[in-house]
Amino acid sequence: MPMDESQILALVKARLGITTAVRDTYLAAIISGVVRELQHEKGIALDPTDMNHVMFCVDLATWRYQSVDSDGAMPRHLQYRLRNLIIHAGGGVQA
Repeated sequence: MPMDESQILALVKARLGITTAVRDTYLAAIISGVVRELQHEKGIALDPTDMNHVMFCVDLATWRYQSVDSDGAMPRHLQYRLRNLIIHAGGGVQA
């Protein structure tokens, strides 16, 4: 079952306080990239019914949106959560 990217978009917009659709295309592209990166590069089998997975996608997409012009590293809390997701996925990319 694929991730519900429209649900993630709604949550990202709520977190950012965005109430219009003016940034939807850009945010949707970030979300799509985050979901595919987690699945294909990190080997995480995202479960759309697991709110831990959904909220990690929301938090990572929000951070990517907010830090687009920044060269800073990913915040430690996101790094920690990503490592935990990878560990629970079996340690890395799956075939």
